[in-house]
Amino acid sequence: MNKVLIVDDDVDLTAMLSQYLVREGFEVDAVHDGEAGVLAATSTAYSIVILDIMMPRVSGIEALRRIRSSSLVPVVMLTARGDNIDRIVGLDMGADDYVPKPCTPGELVARIRAILRRTEARAATLSPLGPPASKMLQAGPLQLWPGSRRALWQGEPLDLTGTEFTLLEILIRHAGQLISKQDISQQAFGQPLAPFDRRIDVHISSIRQKLGLRADGQSWIQSVRGRGYQLLED
Repeated sequence: MNKVLIVDDDVDLTAMLSQYLVREGFEVDAVHDGEAGVLAATSTAYSIVILDIMMPRVSGIEALRRIRSSSLVPVVMLTARGDNIDRIVGLDMGADDYVPKPCTPGELVARIRAILRRTEARAATLSPLGPPASKMLQAGPLQLWPGSRRALWQGEPLDLTGTEFTLLEILIRHAGQLISKQDISQQAFGQPLAPFDRRIDVHISSIRQKLGLRADGQSWIQSVRGRGYQLLED
């Protein structure tokens, strides 16, 4: 059974979401401030964490930073509708997805299941003895091992969040080709790209910073406005 941690100071909302998740077959724990959320997320094995941004004592953004310092557990941020800055900051710090509040329990469960499917699919590719079961992918100085979620850039380890790795894997599988943001959204998040959704752009911007510039001064990931992205091969 997948175990979910909800971190939100809205007790009524937490209770409602917990009841719905339990009916959907999840095991649920809930805490009501960021500090308690960090402690729970880093001391107990959860399948996923649902983290509100606006909380007392320790904000959701700070809680995410602390969680990410020691854990790669998938995190979905709950954000007030219209708070684009908080969403961008959360995604840039390693959140896997966000859901605007107020949200329906059904939407939240759909997002959770999409992330868990990706997580479980990645785990299934790992050999029980440790070496990656899937072959290495390469484009120019970039090497990815999807099975072990390992990446090398110019021969050095490349530090990526889970979502960044997923996006970079999609790009390297289409290296040298333009892939639309709609296709990226479907493959990475299991859902169509919604209007004004900047998740992909924010994550791609972070990846670009980590890769740096080519000798000719261009980015390794090219964008075509309104269409999509392309990873250059050399």
